Amino acid sequence: MSVAPIGKDLLGLEHLSAEQIQLILDTAGPFKDVSLRAIKKVPTLRGMTIVNLFFEASTRTRISFEFAEKRLSADTVNVATSGSSVQKGETLVDTARNLEAMKIDMVVIRHGASGAPKFLAERIASNVINAGDGTHEHPTQGLLDMLTLRDRWGSLAGRRVCICGDVLHSRVARSNIWGLKKMGAEVAVCGPRSLLPNAIDQLGVHVFSRIEEAIEWAEALNILRLQLERMQGGYIPSLREYNRVFGVTRERLERAPRDVIVMHPGPMNRGVEIDSDVADGPHSVILDQVTNGVAIRMAVLYLLAGGRPELADAAKGS
Repeated sequence: MSVAPIGKDLLGLEHLSAEQIQLILDTAGPFKDVSLRAIKKVPTLRGMTIVNLFFEASTRTRISFEFAEKRLSADTVNVATSGSSVQKGETLVDTARNLEAMKIDMVVIRHGASGAPKFLAERIASNVINAGDGTHEHPTQGLLDMLTLRDRWGSLAGRRVCICGDVLHSRVARSNIWGLKKMGAEVAVCGPRSLLPNAIDQLGVHVFSRIEEAIEWAEALNILRLQLERMQGGYIPSLREYNRVFGVTRERLERAPRDVIVMHPGPMNRGVEIDSDVADGPHSVILDQVTNGVAIRMAVLYLLAGGRPELADAAKGS
């Protein structure tokens, strides 16, 4: 099996180079136009079989990967762990090896345990794409966030991006921090100390304790959902109090010294970390993120399948 320019697998952005990240972003460009065509399909991955193996609930990421796979003409199989052999005690490796025995080419995996995609990738020959593992990384979300900002700015170098909210439980935050810093951006985080990792200072980011300071500093805010399902209680006094102190509201944005781009990886807790008039307002690029998610995932699938970056335009136009 030939190794793609980004490696055999996409497990995270921490260990990718700036050149590899740039390659993925550049390759996504031609694929964005596919979604605008009357026939939203190209034959690029015809004959390949891709398994979407989701051990955690997902709507946006799973559907985005499905769209990407089908628009590249791959055959897709969705495996839900509820009602499967996993519930009967089958291990992750047994599941993957059985799937691989059916001659699949790639596995897209979301798992609640940090490191599960890496564990899997070391044990099967198929390409593995991390669609989110525990509180570790969510690389394609980080990439689509960077593509969305690059579309607006032209370059990420020297730009200031603040990640706001539940950084402690967020795999999106970690992918964004690694990716943005490699591309030359300045990164900050803002949230209650109880929702920031203990070692956050070692990641080379600015830390703000007040949302007003973050808005004054930033050119873009990436607002994270409070992951209530991962909390055992005690992290915040109440949702109302969180919104009062850290919520991104229209009034706070209006006091910013510049126009601030507003992002959110979804799903949103409206009225908690972000108000509706901000999410739906003129500075929001949330729907652009969704559109770019399909293009980024098409680019990753294409590159891992051995596609040559310079042929992405030709593949798009097939």
